[in-house]
Amino acid sequence: METAEEDPSSAAVLLDHASFSQVVFNSVDKFYVPGGDVTCYYIFTQQFTPRRKDWIGIFRVGWKTTREYYTFMWVPLPGDSSTDAAKQQEVQFKAYYLPKDDEYYQFCYVDQDGVVRGASVPFQFRPESEEDILVVTTKVKVEETEQRNKELRQENQELKARCARLEEQDSAAQAELQRKQEELETLQSIIKKLEREAEEQKGRWDSERLQLKEQDQKMRSENERLGTRVTELQSQLLNQEKEMEELVRGDQEKTEQLQHLRNGNDQLCLSLTEQREQQKKLEQTVEEMQLREAAAVKTQADLMDENLDLSRRLGENKLLCDCLRGEKEQMERENDLLRKENSRLLSYMGLDFDPRPDPAPASEQPGSRQKPSLVYGNPYSGVQESSASGLPSAEKCLTCPICDRVFPATEKQVFEDHMYCHSL
Repeated sequence: METAEEDPSSAAVLLDHASFSQVVFNSVDKFYVPGGDVTCYYIFTQQFTPRRKDWIGIFRVGWKTTREYYTFMWVPLPGDSSTDAAKQQEVQFKAYYLPKDDEYYQFCYVDQDGVVRGASVPFQFRPESEEDILVVTTKVKVEETEQRNKELRQENQELKARCARLEEQDSAAQAELQRKQEELETLQSIIKKLEREAEEQKGRWDSERLQLKEQDQKMRSENERLGTRVTELQSQLLNQEKEMEELVRGDQEKTEQLQHLRNGNDQLCLSLTEQREQQKKLEQTVEEMQLREAAAVKTQADLMDENLDLSRRLGENKLLCDCLRGEKEQMERENDLLRKENSRLLSYMGLDFDPRPDPAPASEQPGSRQKPSLVYGNPYSGVQESSASGLPSAEKCLTCPICDRVFPATEKQVFEDHMYCHSL
């Protein structure tokens, strides 16, 4: 609907059929094609004088009051001369304000008092038949149209700025309205032109708004797809959190195993201390043996060197527990040789050797604090017991130094795998 300072429906409603011939509409087509602008041509008769608030409306045939118009346009005033009033006038209706149905309509000229001064023959808004359609489009016309659109857009910007200036001038000229009436009418004509161009701009904005709606629909579809993807990622995140919990539990188990190894290491340190004490006792025994037999001094010194070497190895095993397990069998063989050599020396010196372990001291009797047991046992006591007993079971069986589990000698690979599990 064309904007104006005053809604024409608020004017008086007067129907005087005798005055319908004061404005004559000519060149009215039987139908107009929808989607295109419509130009209304009319002529003023000598009996009628146009005024500033006159307007032309499009009415559906059968209307009863001037308030039933579908759309309207303000009528521009002709020049002051009577000859200009007799000339053909025109008003253009934009396509997006026109009816969309195929009913019959007619143009009606309504003056500022609300009196109908002219009515056209009926017409319709419908497409042309195939025989009437002739479209000729050339490259030059397209280029001219694009250039014209570019110029119109630039002119639209200029006219908007000019419109703002004119509105300021209009506010300042309210006090001198009567004196500058002619200038005001000229400005109103310019404003109408700007309004028509604003309508065109509005049509372009409507088209852009439709495009934005389509883009918004695409964005919503994309958001839905992303929401589905987020749900999948959340499900994956939950699975990863469960896996993380399992890893944390595994880490706790490994921490417990590490603590168990540390406890075993502490026990190994205690065992090393006891072994050193036993070594000191053995050194004292060796000194006594040197007094009894001079010939055994060199052999006993070699035995002491072997014991010192064994102590050094035990110190290294404190830091390299895995290497200690790997060298266990070799140490047992060396201990067996030392045991045999020691037995030979003791037999040579005529000393009685009791293969049984020493009786527990008074401090270990019931009621006193027990010493912590060795993780891997006393290598000397084990060798002596095996040599004294003379039983083949010690040589045919493999015993785990950590959990004391016994494996047959034929299951050596199973024993090594069992020891490797303790190292994890």
